[in-house]
Amino acid sequence: MHEKFIVYQVLPRLFGNTNEFCIPNSSLNVNGSGKFSDFTSELLAEIRELGCTHIWYTGILEHSTKSDYSGYGIRSCNPSLVKGIAGSPYAIMDYYDVDPDLACFVPDRMEEFRQLIVRSHEAGLKVIIDFVPNHVSREYYSDKKPDNETDFGSNDQTGYPFHPMNNFYYINNEKYIPPVDNPLNPYQECPAKVTGNDCFVSNPTVNDWYETVKLNYGVDYINGRKSYFNPLPDTWLKMLNILNYWAKFGVDGFRCDMAEMVPVEFWEWSLSSVKKDFPETIFIAEIYNPGNYNDYLTRGCFDYLYDKVGLYDYLKLVLQGKKPASGITNCWQSVNDIQDKMLNFMENHDEQRLASDFFLGDPMNAIPALAVSLLLNRSPFMIYFGQELGERGMDSEGYSREDGRTSIFDYWSLSTIREWFKGKYNVNLRLLYKHLLNLSINEKAFRLGSTYDLEYANLDNADFNPAFHYAFVRKHGNELIIVVINFDDNRSDVKINIPEALFSYFKISDGIICSGQDLITYNKAEYAISSAAPFIISIAGRGLRVIKLLLQ
Repeated sequence: MHEKFIVYQVLPRLFGNTNEFCIPNSSLNVNGSGKFSDFTSELLAEIRELGCTHIWYTGILEHSTKSDYSGYGIRSCNPSLVKGIAGSPYAIMDYYDVDPDLACFVPDRMEEFRQLIVRSHEAGLKVIIDFVPNHVSREYYSDKKPDNETDFGSNDQTGYPFHPMNNFYYINNEKYIPPVDNPLNPYQECPAKVTGNDCFVSNPTVNDWYETVKLNYGVDYINGRKSYFNPLPDTWLKMLNILNYWAKFGVDGFRCDMAEMVPVEFWEWSLSSVKKDFPETIFIAEIYNPGNYNDYLTRGCFDYLYDKVGLYDYLKLVLQGKKPASGITNCWQSVNDIQDKMLNFMENHDEQRLASDFFLGDPMNAIPALAVSLLLNRSPFMIYFGQELGERGMDSEGYSREDGRTSIFDYWSLSTIREWFKGKYNVNLRLLYKHLLNLSINEKAFRLGSTYDLEYANLDNADFNPAFHYAFVRKHGNELIIVVINFDDNRSDVKINIPEALFSYFKISDGIICSGQDLITYNKAEYAISSAAPFIISIAGRGLRVIKLLLQ
């Protein structure tokens, strides 16, 4: 049986940076960077007390940057191949190294990260990092690789556009033409390598992942997508070694970037191998095509998948008043028996902040969607750092313009995090997040229980508006929790029909009177649940009611 857990996603480069005077498009020396050491035992304890069980440190692996660490034996990057000044965490320079920006003492960076893992574990948090399997920096070079490893592309037969033992794809007789070039330091690449977002031309645009190169897993995209998996492609072997390296290092799980751009056969082979030696390791796939969901879970051995195009996208429309709350039912029905393996979220580094001017403005308006994502099923839930503080993402950091997102490309600092460090923050919002997150993992009905959706029984109910109201029941053992959510701005008095089928489904008596407690206010009362009479309740605008009943 699946059991809910909560992931705290955080970008260390920004999290610990307390510089109040950051300047757009500025260097590390000007704007500064957060460090591994900023995650003190006390701060990690705060994150655990918030209700989080896992922490995803985003941007740990060494990636392309305009900062110069050549004095430490780290190869410098051509500025034409770096987005922003700090660079993209998804343009990996060395899979066996960590970002030197995050170290207090660069030569000790690996030990500093190891100690962060230790502190995280001591705080009761499992550690997740990114695994970026589809593409690498155009200038990939590992100075930390084990002695028996070779760099990607070092043994490629570059005269072949595709060869199953090559690590990259090539465009014969053409030079790579970067969309952003530096005449003082021109970048030379011939033959041109295929760009990371499956861009098979030598002159990608600024909208392509031009700073990266696509990795070759033995699929010939040039001649009908034919597959060559026997003998095992060299890229497979290299990637398995990288996964095993970090699992042995102490990492508990991997969020696998753009997992569906890598053939499922690789995942089937590699993840099953890792889990033989590290059976508790979890793998989360960033995936956007529902047609691939079952394949990547069953064959690919993934534990969880992003629920972006389903629940997240639909809840966004409900919050904006563009879709009715009743349509949430279709979201869980569309994934049906795999819904517990979908990772729910309302923010991450790719999406606009809830409190941004581009989304809701007021973070409290997102509470109904938070409640659905968190309480509807046993799916894990992810929170993005600063979300619980009402971070607006309205800074113009440099490469990242004012777009309602928090930059992953720039050196920057978040005012909400700085103020939280000082004890000045949106107390009510954070307390509500803390309450709901802990409720979801401490109440057995939420963590382990089954779900019954009440929406279908109330679509024609004049005292229940399915455009704004969503109701469901969670049950475990003799505990039954009724959740009613209001997406409307105004207070609602609702009468909820409880169908006979619910009593049959849960094998409980129809028409019972139970002692109960409101898990938001903790007020206690007697409640009757019956198919013969509606369940009557009042809900604040953009609010929820959570009523726990103890069955006889």
